[in-house]
Amino acid sequence: MPRKTNTDKSDSRGRRGTTEKRTPRPKPKIDFTVDALDFKNTNLLRTFVTDQGRILPRKYTGLPAHYQRRLNRAIKRARQMLLVK
Repeated sequence: MPRKTNTDKSDSRGRRGTTEKRTPRPKPKIDFTVDALDFKNTNLLRTFVTDQGRILPRKYTGLPAHYQRRLNRAIKRARQMLLVK
């Protein structure tokens, strides 16, 4: 038996024939300099850590990927020095 072919134009995300584009994600306004991302700056690092001590993901921080990696590195170094919980 021949298989049925799909005749409607739909892309891989399931939208059917819409030419509407998504609105771009708003750019985060970074209110600190890159030099401030240091393991000794505990006040800044505490804003990116939950009460349980977990590092907030990029989805919530809104930081670009390279800033998020530097932030993770700084938080982990501060934990090693016992500056941050």
